Amino acid sequence: MAVLGQIRNRPWLLMGIIALAMLAFVVNPDSLEKLFGANPGVLGKVNGEEISKEDFDDQLFILQQQAQQQGQPTSGLEEQAWQMLVQSKLIKQQFEKMGLTLTEEMFWNQLQYDPMFAQNPENFDAKGNFKSQEIKKQIEELKNSGNVEMYNNWLKTRKAIEYRMMARQFFANVSTGITVSKKEAEEMMKQRDQLANIDYVKIDYNAYAQKNPIKVSTKDLEDYIKAHPIMFKRDASRNLGVVYFPAAASATDDAATLAEITKLYSQGSDVSGGKENFQNTANDSMFVALNSDMPFNPQYFSANQLPSGIKDKVAAASPGTTFGPYKEQNFYVVSKLLDKKTSDSTLSKHILIAYKGAERSTATRTQAEAKKIAEDLLAQIKANPAKFAEGLKLSDEPNAVERNGSVGWTTPETPFAPGYLNFLASNAKGSTGIAETPFGYHIINIEDKKSGAMTYKVANLVKAIKASDKTENEVYTKATKFIQQVQGKSFNDFANIAKKNNYQFFNPKEVGRFQGQLPGLGTDKDEEIIAWAFDKKREKGDTDIFTVDGTGDRVIVYLNGVQDAGTADAEAVREQIEPIVMNKLIAKQISDKIAAAKATSLDQIAKLFSTGKQSAQVNLLSPQLAGAMEPKVAGAAFGVAKGKLSNPVEGATGVYVLVKKSETINKQPGDAKQIAQSIASQNAQQFGQALLKSLQDNAKIKDYRIEVYNKAAQQ
Repeated sequence: MAVLGQIRNRPWLLMGIIALAMLAFVVNPDSLEKLFGANPGVLGKVNGEEISKEDFDDQLFILQQQAQQQGQPTSGLEEQAWQMLVQSKLIKQQFEKMGLTLTEEMFWNQLQYDPMFAQNPENFDAKGNFKSQEIKKQIEELKNSGNVEMYNNWLKTRKAIEYRMMARQFFANVSTGITVSKKEAEEMMKQRDQLANIDYVKIDYNAYAQKNPIKVSTKDLEDYIKAHPIMFKRDASRNLGVVYFPAAASATDDAATLAEITKLYSQGSDVSGGKENFQNTANDSMFVALNSDMPFNPQYFSANQLPSGIKDKVAAASPGTTFGPYKEQNFYVVSKLLDKKTSDSTLSKHILIAYKGAERSTATRTQAEAKKIAEDLLAQIKANPAKFAEGLKLSDEPNAVERNGSVGWTTPETPFAPGYLNFLASNAKGSTGIAETPFGYHIINIEDKKSGAMTYKVANLVKAIKASDKTENEVYTKATKFIQQVQGKSFNDFANIAKKNNYQFFNPKEVGRFQGQLPGLGTDKDEEIIAWAFDKKREKGDTDIFTVDGTGDRVIVYLNGVQDAGTADAEAVREQIEPIVMNKLIAKQISDKIAAAKATSLDQIAKLFSTGKQSAQVNLLSPQLAGAMEPKVAGAAFGVAKGKLSNPVEGATGVYVLVKKSETINKQPGDAKQIAQSIASQNAQQFGQALLKSLQDNAKIKDYRIEVYNKAAQQ
């Protein structure tokens, strides 16, 4: 038992926080267990190396445990797990190509530098030496303890640590060869100090397009994509049209809710035959429980924690005073001040006995077993209070022994589990007892108490302003009429009809199979809609209607495009690249006009486009011109001979033609060594991510997940 107690106080043995430096990237299909059962499966390949279901499950487990420890949602992590697996495989492959091997000795030597261990001072002795032997011993004890689940968790954690070690070693070895020579630094200084004085004519893209409208065709987009294949490499995606019909409460529904709560407030409930109402009830908690859409909360709150409709009124009110009805967001509320008292700040400590299924728990014991352990331990502590310190070894809270189980000073406003706070509020200094919360059973000792600010106990009767059946039916009728109107129509018709009727319209263009939510929507039907769109039976132009559970909201979806893995569909990325392609088309037209006019001077070109000649000073290292960064123009300024007319330059904001008048030197402080160090620092910051992206862009990555899910859906 002592061994297990020590294990519980070493959170790294329970779960490894996967902080893959430079290996981090988010979303949500159904559980793979439902698809595969106990049979292994291959979800993909990275340069021929398989990603198995087991690999995926382990990575997903670690991410979910991390999210749980941080109080974050544990769903929607599948895509992140996949991306991290792909990157981990790439790093491992490069590590092995370099002839490197992660030996057992290297693992233990490098463990102290891993973030999971390096950031915890408990893993080092007073002299700063890493306690590797002690940690080895703890793992060996865990292995022999019979707790298979916890030991397997450690093995999964170790695998993640090994990937991080390989990543550090790989990046360190490669980055060693990235240096900045004296010659490179001197060239950089030259570019920094050189200035070119130029006269130029600029034909602005936007101004030209206003006078000469240009339409960018799908072929124009496709040609640009073909010229930049890596930039437009895409996973499978879908282009969707989405129209959302929220079943929002009408003004009639609002009035009906107000009438209902007013009746309960001053006239009487139907259950009591009209005799008992919120104002005269003798049992406020029961009346709220029977009639409110939110449960009665017996806690005391500060004025700032109360509903905005009463927080400024309770200080001057006496117990029994009622308030309302008043509106809070989508609710009508009536309130009654039950009591007021100064809040106690309480110093307490606890021992947590968790069980399987409790929040953030990795325990394997049942709830009944946990309760028995807590009751037995409480009896021992009451007989001998010194036993509390010994009992901390059994606590399922990380670092409980080191912190003596203390949670510090708390007040009723502290965001703790209500069961814990209720125990503190109901017991005096020196008390020890058990409180149950969603985290398990807490053996709590109240060490001290002191008075604080005024707090208030309030009964709130709440009625949600909901859409009535009539309103929901109207929404359904409207949605059904719309889907009938667009059946068999083009996507433009779909979008135009939606906009004409002022319906909520969205057009997410590159929806991934595992991204979990649809941009702009965010309902519990998003995953189902995405799965529908990726069904292999689905065709462009298909439509369907979805009902959001619990709200009556309707969602109409139109499949506008199917993008298989490979090069991006031109229309799907039109918004992203159309301005770039349009500028290129404009630049060609301008260049062709200059060539056709056989212009030999800036004055001729300025007259040709009804613009003026300007002067400026440009620099290669900081190529700013008239408020825009124009590196191509700066390059042309230093590339053209003095006094010669340059060729048209396709800049970022327009087409430029220039004449260089002279070059000057503006010597700035600094030497080659300083410049070299600065460049090296910049390179180091950008290197890791750039290298990893390059590896991923050029890898042969096979993703079978969509096929697997489609196959499973047919079974």
